[in-house]
Amino acid sequence: MRLKLFAIVLGTISSLAGAAQADTVRVRGTVVDLAGTALTVKVREGKTDTVTLSPGWIISGVAKASAADIKQGDFLGIASVSKADGGSGALEVVIFPAALKGTGEGDRDWDLQPNSRMTNGTVADVTEVNGRTVTLTYSNGQKKQIAIPQSTPIVKFATAKPADLKPGAAVFVSAERGSDGKLVSRRLVVGNHGVAPPM
Repeated sequence: MRLKLFAIVLGTISSLAGAAQADTVRVRGTVVDLAGTALTVKVREGKTDTVTLSPGWIISGVAKASAADIKQGDFLGIASVSKADGGSGALEVVIFPAALKGTGEGDRDWDLQPNSRMTNGTVADVTEVNGRTVTLTYSNGQKKQIAIPQSTPIVKFATAKPADLKPGAAVFVSAERGSDGKLVSRRLVVGNHGVAPPM
């Protein structure tokens, strides 16, 4: 059951659970308050948003990992941007549990920063040249090589509970904006292990 819940969370973060849904909003910021099912977040742009958590909502945490933890055959989610000298450079890396290999596989637009992409794929190769570079394979043999600078946040998923949604806690929420303009979500990630969700 726990793995099933994590699969739902991870699928949402990978933006495949609601692929091509124009009303999907990714809320990044810090908790202001949790009152019942109303989560108020001060977002990175400075304003405050309130997200209504739907029945059965799911919470996950993140824990610190390192480039040394990445090996051939692992399944990763990497947000990246194109580098001036060619190729792609990682902005953040999520290491998936082995049981969830294949979740959200593919390459798509992402909004971590302008012109960023999210790639979920299997590590085909790891090289060591001025830091780590991985080659991810996904979607019928497509490949993408991504450099991982030493400063890149690398995390793995961890347990969390509603009590972790304390004021000041960093959160990442994948929500849907209804026709009434209100945000609703069933899934979120909180920085409860000393690491902010880098998504």
